[in-house]
This record gives sequence, structure tokens and C-alpha cells, in this order.
Amino acid sequence: MYCAATAQEAQNTPGAAPLDLTGFVAASAPADSAQSLALLLSSVAVAVKQIAGKVSRAGLEGLFGVAEQQGGGSGDTQKKLDVVANDIMKAVLSANPQVAVLASEEDDEAMLCSRGAAAAAAAAGAGGGGCVVVFDPLDGSRNIDAAIPTGTIFGVYKTSAAAGSDKLDATAAALQPGTELVAAGYALYSSATMLVISTGQGTHGFTLDPLCGEFLLTHPNIKIPQRGQIYSVNDARFHDWPKGLQAYIEAIRQGKGQNPKQYSARYICSLVGDFHRTLLYGGVCMNPRCHLRLVYEANPLALLCEQAGGIASDGKQRLRDIKPAQLHQRLPLFMGSPDDMTELMSYDDVQQLDGKTYTV
Repeated sequence: MYCAATAQEAQNTPGAAPLDLTGFVAASAPADSAQSLALLLSSVAVAVKQIAGKVSRAGLEGLFGVAEQQGGGSGDTQKKLDVVANDIMKAVLSANPQVAVLASEEDDEAMLCSRGAAAAAAAAGAGGGGCVVVFDPLDGSRNIDAAIPTGTIFGVYKTSAAAGSDKLDATAAALQPGTELVAAGYALYSSATMLVISTGQGTHGFTLDPLCGEFLLTHPNIKIPQRGQIYSVNDARFHDWPKGLQAYIEAIRQGKGQNPKQYSARYICSLVGDFHRTLLYGGVCMNPRCHLRLVYEANPLALLCEQAGGIASDGKQRLRDIKPAQLHQRLPLFMGSPDDMTELMSYDDVQQLDGKTYTV
């Protein structure tokens, strides 16, 4: 039996065995949702383990390269592992009776999960039931063939059928602002497989122990540094950026910004990898173009960033305040240390809104 006090004591006791994911969430999430979130995140963990296995064996199982048939709503070229990871997420999460709606970056439309949708409709008159899970099944898939870190991003919302209705609108249920998230997280597939989550009670990191097959708490209460010394962006595109962003980058490169130290560039082209480093080391992680997805990437990571003490913005306003208008809505993304983000935003003209695309 876990309790909040036990969880806190375990975190602070030298030599104590780390908590597993399910036990930690059950002990630390809000009391009215702890059990349901623990069960839901257990399903996410199962899917992540399966995807991690596929990623590690991609070369051995012929999963490098582009999928034969292209589909999905992202508009990007689908890799074989994109399709596999998407299928795994949908299969595992749709089997969880709490899940009413799934929305994936790889699919054109949100989907109703029959068991969860029925439960949500039945509970509509009593305050609702079921949940919506939005996800990017394999972020950074362009890096797969080079064995560079990739990840999975997800967010969880509550949902219910409209009062007096027995039907649930899957798309409407998925188009909630980030302020309504009850949980979010990402998996990182790298030298270790990590799962970093928040249920609104801080941001916490778990590492998959291959010996016992469980995610164990290794990074409790992650706090992003107040200021970093790294910026993460594809600055090969510097010449196309707006003047404000150019001026900011020039200043921090030369140590002429508010921080007298010269900043270094670090960029993987995997949002999860770049964000994870920023979360731990500080600085800023950004894409000034309308490229990243509000529903599947920006909002979930924004919750994690804010719960760690950081700031997440589209360059003009707080990300989580934006009400999505479309499932695959794209926007600029800026996240990081509070002092660095405040300085960046002071330059005002940082969004690249010219619609320019680049051939890769």
C-alpha cells in the first residue's frame, strides 16, 4: 500500500529502493484521480516498453526506412516505425476501459474507443467519465535509421458526453486547451528508456530497469534551471528568421545578452531529446516556424515544462491558453528556463510566420 507520505519518505531516504511508476502516481496524484491515472499511465508504460523494444531492434527487424503506404494527418512522410508505434499505442490504450477517445498525430481523425466511450456516455449525467489521450507515437522518426534518440509524447484530458446526449464527439473531445490537461508525459528512447510524467504535481522522471522490466523513479521533482547556457534550434535557418530572433541568438552567442556567458548550440532534431536536455540543463528549446503540433506535442510538453518551473510559449502567448481549432494545428514553439524565456520574449519579433518550408 502506497501513500503520499510513504512516497515522499522513499524519495528522501538514502539507499531506499526507488518507487515504481504505478505506485508513485497512486501516491502522489490528486486524490480524486490517483487510482485512475495510475492505471492509465500503466497502460502508457506497457505501450512505451513495446515501442522501445521495436526501436532497439529496428535494424534487425527491417523497420528502417519509409512505410510502403503513406497515410495519417501529420502531412509528414511516415517511416515504418511511425506506423508500428502508432499501432502499438492504439492497441494498448484502446484496451483500457477508461479511454474513451484516442487522437494520434499519425491519423486523420480522432477515434472513439467503444468500451471507454460507452462508459463516458453512461456517466455523463453524473459528472462524466472516461478520458481522452492525445499522442505523437514516435517523435523524431527522421532520426530512426541513424539510431539517434527518439520519443513518444502524450497528454490526457477528462471527457464526458454532452448533457442529455448518449454520443461523444471524438474530435471536439480532443480539441481542449492545455490548461485542461490532467496528465502528460514523454518517453525517451536513448541509451536508457525514460518516461517523464506530470499529473499536475510536479515533473518526475522514471527509468526503465531492464532487469525487472519496470519504470523506477530516478528523477523526482525535476526543476529546470533558472537560466541555462544552451539554445536548441536549427540555426542553419538563421538567415530566414525574423529580426528579433536573429538579434537574440546573436546576443547570447557572443555573451552580450543578460547572461555574460556565451551560449552553445545543441540540436538533435528530435523534440523529445532536445526538450529533455533543456529540462535538465536549462536554456531554450525552440522551433520558430509553424511546424510543431499544438495538440500532440506542444501542449503536453508545455505542462511538463511549467510543472518544472519553466515557461512555454508560441512566441506571443502562453501555449496552454491556446484553444485548438484543428487536430493537426501547427504553431511556433519556445520552451525553457524562466530567465532565458523572459529574455527571448522581450525581443518580441521571434515567430517565423512566412510559411517557408524546407526540403529534406
